[in-house]
Amino acid sequence: MTPQLTTYGPVTCLNVTGMGAPGGAEHVSAIRALYTVAGAMGGPAGPMEGLWWVEDDRPGLEMPRELWRWHLLLPLPAVPEPGVLERAREATRPSGAAVDRVVVRTVTEGECVEVLHAGPFSEEHVSLKVMEEFMAERGLVVNGPHHEVYLTALDDPEPRTLLRQPVRGA
Repeated sequence: MTPQLTTYGPVTCLNVTGMGAPGGAEHVSAIRALYTVAGAMGGPAGPMEGLWWVEDDRPGLEMPRELWRWHLLLPLPAVPEPGVLERAREATRPSGAAVDRVVVRTVTEGECVEVLHAGPFSEEHVSLKVMEEFMAERGLVVNGPHHEVYLTALDDPEPRTLLRQPVRGA
């Protein structure tokens, strides 16, 4: 596990913003809405990504998960034509998914540190520590929400997640 510096963005995504524990009702609802709308738009999207933060001075992993805030994202191959998102939401509204929460958003983070985490989400703290040490050695500090790219299904018994942290010089 070797962190590297990379540049990320701009990327156009479908986005749902929320708060709460991963796997909780709001989180699951947001995932369903994203995939429902993406399917109705007819194009490839993904893999799913998440931007995570807390509104507190304590580190995120020390906060109750119910207080975690997030943007769930599905990258799109291009900016949708005008009206495409609205038509997809209208067509999928009868599904019961929270499709009106889905918006188009462009994400640009700039310089980032990233590392591939292989293993359960509960062990991400080990990879995050490696990233923190890498940043400290290079005089870099956090410059935005923690970013995860889910390379496998969320219920995969051997998940792989690309961990990304936007950074800037200290």
